[in-house]
Amino acid sequence: MAEVGFKSLPAQRMSFAPPSDESITRAVIAEVPVAFEYDGFGYAVMMATPIDLEDFAVGFTLSERLVTSKDEIADIHLAEVEQGRVLRIALKGGPRTDLQQRIRLRVAEGSCGLCGVETIEQALRPLPQLSPVTPIAREAIHAALQAIGDNQCLGRATGAAHAAAFCNAKGIVALIREDVGRHNALDKLIGAAALAEIDLSAGFLLLTARCSYELVEKAAVAGCPVLVTISAPT
Repeated sequence: MAEVGFKSLPAQRMSFAPPSDESITRAVIAEVPVAFEYDGFGYAVMMATPIDLEDFAVGFTLSERLVTSKDEIADIHLAEVEQGRVLRIALKGGPRTDLQQRIRLRVAEGSCGLCGVETIEQALRPLPQLSPVTPIAREAIHAALQAIGDNQCLGRATGAAHAAAFCNAKGIVALIREDVGRHNALDKLIGAAALAEIDLSAGFLLLTARCSYELVEKAAVAGCPVLVTISAPT
């Protein structure tokens, strides 16, 4: 199954001054329901861009703290259905009672890690304490900010994709993932890094999104102590 992140569709470009309106072809980002099933149980449905879905499966599972390592995932099966995609994930050890208790009952709009939890205590679970690191040089951050646009293939095509990148200590973009949702993009990146056995503590994360609580949480759970965003924190 080929992964497609956008479609080229006819559109009308509106003009508020000469020249007049014109008919164009516009790249429109794909956004479809992606369902997560664990050991046969439906867990969540995310609106996401249907690319890099194996990375998404691994990263989401790690971010949700359903596992502590990618090695606890036994199998990932991606199925294309009429209205979207289904990620069927098998965890080692078989069905777990704690997982069944956390099954989500409604569709969430993004993989924020908080949608569907029942109490404030569940939403604000303690985060891992990360070890201090050598501060990232401002020149490295500037270099990464200058370079990320050139690495955003889907973003350049559609103008509607968030990106999450892992940059090394020199500010070189080493890995990047894109999605219509900022949480999804980060989960995809975390999953890709886990599969490639990349140590996220050796550099920093760069996100084209506001620095919201959920993104800080995902970064901490993934073990990355430095998070750079292009927008202000909440």
